[in-house]
Amino acid sequence: MLLNSTNFSYFILAAYFDTGLFKHLIFLLILCLYVLIIVSNLLLIVVICMNRSLHEPMYLFLCSLFVNELYGATGLFPFLLTQVLSDIHSVPRTLCFLQIYCVYFYSLNELFNLTVMSYDRYHAICFPLQYNTHMSFKKVATLTASAWFPAVFFTSVMIVLSSSLQLCGNIINKVYCDNYHIVRLSCGDITANNIYGLFATTLTILVPLILILFTYVRIFKVCFSGSKQTRQKALSTCSPHLASLINFSFGVCFEVLQSRFDMSNVPNILRIVLSLYFLTCQPLFNPVMYGLKLSKIRQLAFCLLCLLPEKQTLKIFT
Repeated sequence: MLLNSTNFSYFILAAYFDTGLFKHLIFLLILCLYVLIIVSNLLLIVVICMNRSLHEPMYLFLCSLFVNELYGATGLFPFLLTQVLSDIHSVPRTLCFLQIYCVYFYSLNELFNLTVMSYDRYHAICFPLQYNTHMSFKKVATLTASAWFPAVFFTSVMIVLSSSLQLCGNIINKVYCDNYHIVRLSCGDITANNIYGLFATTLTILVPLILILFTYVRIFKVCFSGSKQTRQKALSTCSPHLASLINFSFGVCFEVLQSRFDMSNVPNILRIVLSLYFLTCQPLFNPVMYGLKLSKIRQLAFCLLCLLPEKQTLKIFT
């Protein structure tokens, strides 16, 4: 065993600072954001599941995306709410690795879901006449599974490798547990972690981004060679997905920048916001974007909220 190395039973989150009288206000703001995320995503899931006219590939993929948003938010917000009210920001080892699993699984699944959705939009725009044949229910189920199961596998292997490391410290300079910071605390051999990290990054980030780029190159090619009506339809169909992809990409970039580079000159509160962006804004951004952009979902959501007469609501949902 290496000198001064040990398996700590807990980790200390050092990014928290004393908020004094604002502690309860911050708690209420985080709670309101969490409730808003849960309600908005759950509402659209119920709308898609209840209405038969929405049992189409695009909406089923959206349902998978919204379920992942609920999962990601639940992996973070209850933990944040507890830490904000606590004076001692320590986390048991098991709970810390559980949160790492939730955060990384959410991130990978989010990108995989966005990749699958770009593939769906590619078929809808480039092969509209063959769309129903290409995107059968069996294929939709297979594509959905291909977004969830790889995320389980890659995240599980990462947790096994990280949890077996001998650590020389237990202080994480963040407001939630992060795998990269735990690996940095290791004073043993991290060759296996580095090799796996490079391998996993290539398969889980580079490959999906290449597939998304390929689909949009083909989509834009069809748009520019088609009529004005075709371009407008394609833009209307793809704009929510593109907006979601850009928002998620910016959030991940913010997280990478503040984790991998020295940002000591940046105010602490700004570093915290940057690290939380893709875990807080994305789950709220997606239901708002798709709910407002897709008129069918918007109308049915209003019906579910009883904003239309009861008879009309029943008529639409049957």
